[in-house]
Amino acid sequence: MTDYPALHMLIAGEKVTGGGRDTEEVINPATEEVLGTLPHATSDDLDRALDAAQSGFREWRSTSADKRATILTNAANLIRERKEDIAGWLTREQGKPLGDGRGEAMYSANLLEFYAQEAKRTYGRTLVRGEGSRVEVQYHPVGPVAGFAPWNFPAINVMRKIGGALAAGCSVIVKPSEETPAAGIALVQALLDAGVPGGAVQCVFGVPSNVSEHLLASPIIRKLTFTGSTPVGKHLAKLAADDLKITTMELGGHGPVLVFDDCDVDKAVKTMAGNKYRNAGQVCVSPIRFLIEESIFEQFRDSFVERAEKVRVGNGLEDGTDMGPMANARGRENIQKLIANAKEAGANLLTGGEVIGNQGFFHQPTVLSEVPTSADIMNNEPFGPVAILNPMSGEDAMIEEANRLPYGLAAYAWTDDAARRRRLAAEVEAGMLAINGGSVSTVDAPFGGVKWSGYGSEDGREGVMACMVPKTIHES
Repeated sequence: MTDYPALHMLIAGEKVTGGGRDTEEVINPATEEVLGTLPHATSDDLDRALDAAQSGFREWRSTSADKRATILTNAANLIRERKEDIAGWLTREQGKPLGDGRGEAMYSANLLEFYAQEAKRTYGRTLVRGEGSRVEVQYHPVGPVAGFAPWNFPAINVMRKIGGALAAGCSVIVKPSEETPAAGIALVQALLDAGVPGGAVQCVFGVPSNVSEHLLASPIIRKLTFTGSTPVGKHLAKLAADDLKITTMELGGHGPVLVFDDCDVDKAVKTMAGNKYRNAGQVCVSPIRFLIEESIFEQFRDSFVERAEKVRVGNGLEDGTDMGPMANARGRENIQKLIANAKEAGANLLTGGEVIGNQGFFHQPTVLSEVPTSADIMNNEPFGPVAILNPMSGEDAMIEEANRLPYGLAAYAWTDDAARRRRLAAEVEAGMLAINGGSVSTVDAPFGGVKWSGYGSEDGREGVMACMVPKTIHES
């Protein structure tokens, strides 16, 4: 593992450093030390990136699908070769355990490799007509894409912005989070090293609102893809609407977990407690509201609390750490406010609830129970290491509560009843539902939500097709 790298942007294939530009410091959330200084793009930098994206699009779309696939596969292999460096940088800037950082780097490589093969499968179709006429449906890359990625998964979220677009033949300008830049820079560099043209994949940074407004005001950009909060997503969707740009929005969630009395309780607790405290709960698909049938509530509650109290919190670079710090001070402050509000509303604090130490942004794994729906945490995504355990009277009440909020990203259910599994699949309002398991993300399946959790999908063939537009040719 190497030291944290010098930070830069990648515009038209060139490294762009400070040079009198505005900068900001990148902070290690475990130690609060300054890791590096990140340059911000000027208006001229962004205009240069736009011009490069336009020419890069022409070059990359004319590259054969086989050659694009080979280049993207080679980039995936480079990411695998560099995974130790990427994981170490990612852990330093985001806080998660080093093993999770390795897993994130590998998932990014696997996703890119999947997209590489999908580059060769953007099939159209021919509709047969009489008297020698026909109708042909073709799919073409939409054009230059602007992608905005958050800090919680600095590699995966960036790859989701890049991979499908490049497979489709689009060029991409990606803005990773300024709080976690190194992992995203490393992915873009791997793509450039593998042979992607400098104008086809670029990386910029700056004040988020300034960068987004500048890029989305340009007619060069034809698609926006964003992962982040619902309020910011709504704002960006409005900006994109001014030019009728295509958008993919992966926004906030408030994951319900429906636990029925016919399930394997021990397995459900083990799986979902691990999911809850993964990445300190800073996961858009994190399980939040545990809706547990009354007959097994005490058993589930006691076992879950026991597991929460065994989570080892520490620096992600240290062996044995299960959960690192929260990524920033504002997230920890928000969690403290939500816990206090829940207690005032009548919730029971079963374990945790406090910050840890006076250095770094550490917070105890926390469990609340019997939380009324009036509490803020029952209605707003906490994005932190807090689980809510509430007893429920039965299936109808559980589904009603699961669907109560305007969010619909990920949901989870635990039941051995086959008929109930089919009902849940039909009735739970979510873009992704895991039944008797904790994973809702694989490289070959679409990832996305409904309602206020957004629209459009990444991953799977859908992630490529979301960057393409149909064209119908009628021949007589």
